[in-house]
Amino acid sequence: MVDFAQRDPMSPAFWDERFERNFTPWDRGGVPQALRAFAAASAPLATLIPGCGSAYELAFLADAGWDAVAIDFSPAAVAAGKAAVGAHAARVVEADFFSWQPAQPLQLIYERAFLCALPRAMRPQVAARWAALLAPGALLAGYFFFDEAPKGPPFGIARSELQALLDADFECIADDAVGDSIPVFEGKERWMVWRRR
Repeated sequence: MVDFAQRDPMSPAFWDERFERNFTPWDRGGVPQALRAFAAASAPLATLIPGCGSAYELAFLADAGWDAVAIDFSPAAVAAGKAAVGAHAARVVEADFFSWQPAQPLQLIYERAFLCALPRAMRPQVAARWAALLAPGALLAGYFFFDEAPKGPPFGIARSELQALLDADFECIADDAVGDSIPVFEGKERWMVWRRR
């Protein structure tokens, strides 16, 4: 059992400590299949990856011609992301999701272990920010973690709660099983695409 000094996931220091000690059980070390399939079936989109961590998806999307930017508020996570994406390092930015502003309108926000990384009380702010950053017709797509365990991160969400959280601003247009989950998410995540109303 790894013992950490930092206990507040709302603090960059919490994530810095985990990246610095190489304790990242949420990190799959590559690009998940559902994102690969989604990208293959889509024209390139102006994309934000919040809470990007090692940012493998950024390199994948940028190599495919997508205008993508990845942000994280943890300096250690940003350093890991920049190291992982090579020539695309300038697209990995240290920034707070709640104040960051895009250089151009976003067409996609990619969700990968961002919502479940934050305390449950932050969910309304996250959903409101997603809605504020996306114009009608733009997409929120990625992996949503369904779990009832009281401790986290990751903090799971009930399907009914996710629906209630997003229903006013988003319509779910895809909801699929995930076949290549890493152990921390296995059997508890869905690939979902939500369209901004």
